[in-house]
Amino acid sequence: MLRSIDHFIGGSSFASGERQGDVFDPNQGQVQANVRFGTAADLQKAIDAAKAAQPAWAATNPQRRARVMFKYKELVEAHMDELAHLLSSEHGKVIADSKGDVQRGLEVIEYACGIPQSLKGEYTVGAGPGIDVYSMRQPLGIGAGITPFNFPAMIPMWMFGMAIACGNAFVLKPSERDPSVPIRLAELMKEAGLPDGILNVVHGDKEMVDAILDHPDIAAVSFVGSSDIAQYIYLRGTAHNKRVQAFGGAKNHGIVMPDADLDQVVNDIAGAAFGSAGERCMALPVVVPVGDETADALRAKLIPAIEALRVGVSTDPDAHYGPVVSKAHRERIENYIQMGIDEGSELVVDGRGFTLQGHEQGFFIGPTFFDHVKPSMKSYQDEIFGPVLQMVRAADFEEAVRLPSEHLYGNGVAIFTRNGHAAREFTARVNVGMVGINVPIPVPVSYHSFGGWKRSGFGDIGQYGMEGLRFWTKNKVVTQRWPDGGPHGENAFNIPTMG
Repeated sequence: MLRSIDHFIGGSSFASGERQGDVFDPNQGQVQANVRFGTAADLQKAIDAAKAAQPAWAATNPQRRARVMFKYKELVEAHMDELAHLLSSEHGKVIADSKGDVQRGLEVIEYACGIPQSLKGEYTVGAGPGIDVYSMRQPLGIGAGITPFNFPAMIPMWMFGMAIACGNAFVLKPSERDPSVPIRLAELMKEAGLPDGILNVVHGDKEMVDAILDHPDIAAVSFVGSSDIAQYIYLRGTAHNKRVQAFGGAKNHGIVMPDADLDQVVNDIAGAAFGSAGERCMALPVVVPVGDETADALRAKLIPAIEALRVGVSTDPDAHYGPVVSKAHRERIENYIQMGIDEGSELVVDGRGFTLQGHEQGFFIGPTFFDHVKPSMKSYQDEIFGPVLQMVRAADFEEAVRLPSEHLYGNGVAIFTRNGHAAREFTARVNVGMVGINVPIPVPVSYHSFGGWKRSGFGDIGQYGMEGLRFWTKNKVVTQRWPDGGPHGENAFNIPTMG
């Protein structure tokens, strides 16, 4: 009997849903569990639990809500090894990478521990004659998150950590490919003292997604996934008068200037392009050396570094990365490799056909490297989302700025240089939302905000930080005057002014 992964509603496991999905062990290529696909009725049960619990949670003072976050952080840290192994068993990333997944989510929980300070409003004394003005941020009610397979710990914590700290209830719909860690995170939140019904987890496919987008009691939806789905989420959610942030795909570029330290660049690019088997929206799958001399020197150093990468099972401490998440995804990546060949780019290192002894059915693919890739190629324009690095040679700095700026995705970009003026100029001009200077994966720290541009992001408010606080709350501004008890009300019909 395979284990069954159920919903988590109202503080306990809830078994409902005749339809089920397979959860694989990517290292073995075998089904290890089944996850229930819920219906609109299951979502309604979660909404009912959230509606019953949210008013009292919103009325709980922010400091007490923060104490739950402090305790939650402590519990997640205590269960780090358990969570990392569980995550790796369903996703395939190596244990060290899974711990990083959990840790980056915890950093947002740490930020949420300071929610009393962040929620403080503004106050103006004497905005008009005897008039004071102040603002307050209040929770929306019920929020929802729809999260991807590639970060099953980090992205859910990005969403529900901020939403719950602000006083909302939350419904999480995680990826059906690796749903066990989100359930475990919800169980630990209950153990930390969160009231039942504030955090609920429902599983499903498009049927559940549409039910979330259409439900009138859900005030806001946060999403991370592919760009086509992100656009769908944004359009359908906003059509139902919801606040929506929807983050999509990426094709991040790494610009390598002639003065860059190439040994450092190779080390950074190897990790950023191939870490987590390239299944990161902030991966660096395109390297753009400026000038053929730089390109030739970089290529000479990249080839042995790529060939030295170790692909292994998730629990191999010496492996640089593990399998991809599914057989279908491996086939998709291999199809893009063939597409690159057919389009005329040079396949320098071919990762197809990789197998691991004893794990021949696992979803492994070796590191792949293309040179002489052109911007007109579809394999360059699309997000491959696998361990494939493409080199696009730029003639000069202007072309290096133009390539990521004109690409349909605008998530992240990095420039490698020793020249401060070049870095400053690039940062100011490039049309991309997150920029790294000698930093290959420029994911902002928790007290800033995450968000891409163009088809990488729909909606105008980023994840976590102050942007996240604004997304999960609504601002109320109060203008007050206390009458002095005089008999004349001659100003009663005048609009308050500074006069």
